[in-house]
Amino acid sequence: MLKNYINNEWIDSKAKAAMDVVNPATGKVIGQVPAGSAQDVDLAVAAAQAAAQAWRNTPAGQRIQYLFAMKRILEEHAAEIAAICTAENGKTYAESKAEVVRAIENIEVACGIPTMLQGKFSEDIASGIDEFMIRQPLGVCACIAPFNFPVMIPFWFMPYALACGNTYVVKPSEKVPLSMTRIVELFEAAGLPKGVLNLVQGGKETVDALLDHPGVQAISFVGSTEVAKYVYRRGTANGKRVQAQGGAKNPVVIMPDADVDATVNIIADSVYGCAGQRCLAASLIITVGKAHELFRDKLVEAARAKKTGDGMADGVAMGPVITRESRERIERVIEQSISEGADVLLDGRQTTVEGYEDGFFVRPTVLDNVRPGTTNFGTEIFGPVMCLMHVETLDEAIRIINGGRYGNSACIFTRSGSAARRFRHDTMAGNIGVNIGIAAPMAFFPFSGWKDSFFGDLHGQSHHAVEFYTQTKVVIERWHDEWTRKF
Repeated sequence: MLKNYINNEWIDSKAKAAMDVVNPATGKVIGQVPAGSAQDVDLAVAAAQAAAQAWRNTPAGQRIQYLFAMKRILEEHAAEIAAICTAENGKTYAESKAEVVRAIENIEVACGIPTMLQGKFSEDIASGIDEFMIRQPLGVCACIAPFNFPVMIPFWFMPYALACGNTYVVKPSEKVPLSMTRIVELFEAAGLPKGVLNLVQGGKETVDALLDHPGVQAISFVGSTEVAKYVYRRGTANGKRVQAQGGAKNPVVIMPDADVDATVNIIADSVYGCAGQRCLAASLIITVGKAHELFRDKLVEAARAKKTGDGMADGVAMGPVITRESRERIERVIEQSISEGADVLLDGRQTTVEGYEDGFFVRPTVLDNVRPGTTNFGTEIFGPVMCLMHVETLDEAIRIINGGRYGNSACIFTRSGSAARRFRHDTMAGNIGVNIGIAAPMAFFPFSGWKDSFFGDLHGQSHHAVEFYTQTKVVIERWHDEWTRKF
């Protein structure tokens, strides 16, 4: 049974119930995680509160020394962490290693906090009066992490919060708690003061306790839109800052002038990487004009060539989806799409992989003639399904994209600078890719999101994270000479 990490000690959860952690490639139980309880959260927040003042008073230059140690630890144990990630999540080992790299990149950016935390100063706003603004930490902050990137996503938030002088509580997804648990174990070698970093396991009861606890000042969340709305409403109703990343239906527009081979390969990797369980995975492919006849069959060929299997096996390009329920849900969406008029060009349902017959596999699927207004068009499938749609003009493609509920990312493939500029200027999405399949910002840019893909104001990563985890204080000062002469 996994434990909680509170006040630099591994302790048993107060919860009586437990949940299985399952390897999605084999269907076998590889661990157990406590269901969590409000008592667990109370203990973690109390530890973080007790540590908050001393940690806040630690100079930023000293705080980042712990982050430098964390960076070294992740680098030294990258292979071990990646293997754990693949075992509990199902993605390929290469994808898991890439996830560790992105986590490290966020630590590196957060190590620049002595500069990023600097305020502003104006001298003589009136005669003898100066005014300046400084940033100070909030206190105790928390992250509610998703299953699809158990290593990377907590690091969109946690390093920045710690660097800014906050103490922190991480709640990993109950589906994939092993990776972050091991990382926190390894981070003990960094020597963080007691209570600065805490980890609580569990499901909804733990989430609600964090959202309700008066000692928690800010919540960072990534997950489905429905849960993101819930987290945002409940957290803000309790006076907390909340950043809640939601779902997506990331459209990709292919213009007739796009490079055929490069575009096909990039899009196939985007759609089917991590079994389509990326919040930036391409989902809706919109071909413009002659692009439909140029690209459709080649996209199907590229999808068919993706080898599906255990993420640790050589040559495997795509692993399983996270649970049996996810597989069943994805297959229901495919069936519903067919009933609403979509054409099946490649059907990945009812998949079995030799030697892994109990795994949760869905092979690459391609659906053509998906139309606005259908179930598929408005649904985040979160699985290895490519949905094709055809329009005659770029303007029509942009109208369709902007008419959707999501705004996480949108990409275009073209040789035309004019088309690319119009697309990135007019498309309503937070992350835009031009000849890029995954419009994932580097750690020194914020991870944006619009419409039903994000609830809040400030996003994760970079200067947005610094602003989110600090509050501004404006000081106006005047000193009279006669006061000074008295001393």
